[in-house]
Amino acid sequence: MIAPRRFLPSVNSLLALEAVDRLGSVTAAADDLALTHSAVSRQLKVLEEQLGVELVRRDGRGVALTASGRAYAQSARGYLQDLAHASLKIRAAGERASLNLAIRPAFGMHWLAPRLHRFAAEHPQISINLSTRLAPFDFAQTGFDAAVHFGLQDWPGVNWLPLSGERVIPCCRPDLRPKRHGDAAALLDMPLLHLEGRPGAWEEWFTAQGVEAARLRGMLFDQYLTLTEGAVLGFGLALLPDYLAEAEFLRGRLSPAFPHYLTVEGRYYLVWPASAERSRPLTELVAMLAQET
Repeated sequence: MIAPRRFLPSVNSLLALEAVDRLGSVTAAADDLALTHSAVSRQLKVLEEQLGVELVRRDGRGVALTASGRAYAQSARGYLQDLAHASLKIRAAGERASLNLAIRPAFGMHWLAPRLHRFAAEHPQISINLSTRLAPFDFAQTGFDAAVHFGLQDWPGVNWLPLSGERVIPCCRPDLRPKRHGDAAALLDMPLLHLEGRPGAWEEWFTAQGVEAARLRGMLFDQYLTLTEGAVLGFGLALLPDYLAEAEFLRGRLSPAFPHYLTVEGRYYLVWPASAERSRPLTELVAMLAQET
């Protein structure tokens, strides 16, 4: 149920408050909103009268938001951003049905995107929107229809469609390729690049090669795409999945620092909330991906 209208201020009033909070003065807010100084002041006064709370403290030097004003401005900023995002999505989709997906950046763009391109060509009536997420989230708090997850089936309250396993291989800039190619122990003498979401990945890789390694240190990256660029720049060795490594080998930017791939634990899944009825666009996508995988 929507709150009574007396609790719902106008968008113009919220824009004025947010701009004053962000820019620090009524004059700067007026310039930002293409309004006069008096128009912004009037919107602030209307908002105060509606809420019955002092939001702005006026003195000889100008105005300053009260603690209540600053807190309300932060809430207004989130509301305005959500409203703008919703408006953009519906404008982009037009009359078409929409499908909102949360993807992992590297896998989403290298493995999933080509398949989504074919899906879009076969379903021109469906608009696909992509956003990146690196960790599980609460579907109830977002507008996503589905998401890509890597790991075990440890995301509660969702349905699962297995997409792909993952094989990794050590990669480096061609001029940094170790002379003893095929000797896993030789890689211990080189700087190793680490991924935040895969703690212990290098230790597990060395263990699989029969090499003892513990507490390995090196530069830390938050996602595969930046990790790859770090390896290309020569910061060290990156342990990359095949869909990224093969593309870089073809481009000549990276070379394998070891001759074999290693299959790692975990899989990529498409997941969607089990408690919600599956939309027609999502049903079509699940059907297409299920045929491929």
